[in-house]
Amino acid sequence: MPKIIENVREQLLAEARAQILQRGYANTTIRSVAGACGLGVGTVYNYFSSKEMLIATAVFEDWKKHLSDMHALPVDHPRTLLEGIYHSLQHFAKEHQVLFSDADAAKLVSVGSSGRHKMLREQIAALVRPVCESDFCAQFVAESLICWSMEYADFDTVFPLLEKIIKK
Repeated sequence: MPKIIENVREQLLAEARAQILQRGYANTTIRSVAGACGLGVGTVYNYFSSKEMLIATAVFEDWKKHLSDMHALPVDHPRTLLEGIYHSLQHFAKEHQVLFSDADAAKLVSVGSSGRHKMLREQIAALVRPVCESDFCAQFVAESLICWSMEYADFDTVFPLLEKIIKK
């Protein structure tokens, strides 16, 4: 009788995240993830077509959690909204810093990165649009939040500038 394993997909994603942090991108393999989960390599391929898809799915699922948290921020308090987005972006970047700074992963990520950056900016712009007077303003504020949060600038330094931009 076949062995029934609960939450295989989630176990694989959790193990991939853990191995990226411990070993880096190049040393995380389908075989190492499968072995750590007590599964055969073929089982992993039932869920993910490649190592890249496994890792991309883990990162994407983490991003969806952050995006959901950002959607819950109050739009009637501009500072709270912008600060919440800012810190969520920083937290996501810190969670994935090892992956984002890995030279082997960077080669993979560089393909199509401008399209992904545009998508990220548009997602953030949609969140800040209620406090901006135009779509251009929302795009500008979104890009500013992305850039400065990745530089780990102090939000209290950034906010007065953003406040001038969003004033209606």
